[in-house]
Amino acid sequence: MKSRSWRLTKGVAIASTLMASSLTFAVGAPMASAAPHRYTIGFVVGAEADPFFQSMYVGAHAEALKLHVNLVWQGDPVDYSPATQIPVVQQVLALKPNALIIAPTDTKALNPYIAAAVRSHIKVFNVDSGSSFQRNITSWVTGNNTQGGKAAADALATAMHYATDCTAAKKCDVAIGVSSLTTSTDAARVAAFKAEVKAKYPYIEMLNDVVSQSQPSVAQSAFAQDISAHNLAGIFAVDGTDAEGATAAVKAAGSAGASIKIVGYDGYANNIASMVAGGLGSLSAIISQQPTLEGTLIIKYAVAALQGKKVPHLQTLPNITLLPSTPASVLAKYQYVAS
Repeated sequence: MKSRSWRLTKGVAIASTLMASSLTFAVGAPMASAAPHRYTIGFVVGAEADPFFQSMYVGAHAEALKLHVNLVWQGDPVDYSPATQIPVVQQVLALKPNALIIAPTDTKALNPYIAAAVRSHIKVFNVDSGSSFQRNITSWVTGNNTQGGKAAADALATAMHYATDCTAAKKCDVAIGVSSLTTSTDAARVAAFKAEVKAKYPYIEMLNDVVSQSQPSVAQSAFAQDISAHNLAGIFAVDGTDAEGATAAVKAAGSAGASIKIVGYDGYANNIASMVAGGLGSLSAIISQQPTLEGTLIIKYAVAALQGKKVPHLQTLPNITLLPSTPASVLAKYQYVAS
């Protein structure tokens, strides 16, 4: 397994435990001025280097400082899979936090570890992706993935000039790139995209899903194969890393990719820059989530629940469709922030 980085916001007791390991720390605030902490909250994500989770960290970190929480942030740097996430969850649970926030990379694979946490009286929360067994989850904050998948289908059909360029005699081939089909978020987006296409765009032919595990190079390679094997008209990149791979594949294809339109998820800075710049490989639209707000809310709900207060079981945030014509101020508002 690749090495992982730990991030702590305050927490002398936890730091002393981890000092014995070979892991590296990134401390969120000077220890000397830290107020007494109230709770320790473990926060486990998928591919930690993904700008989506980096932006989520900004919100979680700020709220943890505000509420005097020991925030233990952890995740594999690049791999988005249960195989790399499960050991991370086990290590965080060994610290016996008051609460565990997890963005599960699979709807079912993490359930035994979540159940073990609940049996140990550790409250468990979902953020972004969710567990299939929600009875063990105190609260879940996520984007509206069904709405996002439908919006992506409509945006791609518009960009491809579906009304004039896709016909019964000449269907338009579309590739779909996704990090994982076993995580709730990506699965919901893909399902909604396909349902919208089936209902409204019968002359779109969808190819087999490309699964990248959040690695742009994997997505790029698979999209390149689709471009060479099909007369590709469009690509739906279900998350930001797949959008990066799609852009790179279309650019590398040169003239063969000139007419391919890309609609992607996630307001990465480079994805927005690609869309604004236009030209070969640029995105025609971006479905942007609100990861910083997700991070803020889930910390707020976790602390409230630990204090015995009632919190919503499910909080769904709307996604925002960004276009090249979107005002710069709006693009800046929904661009993911670096941690």
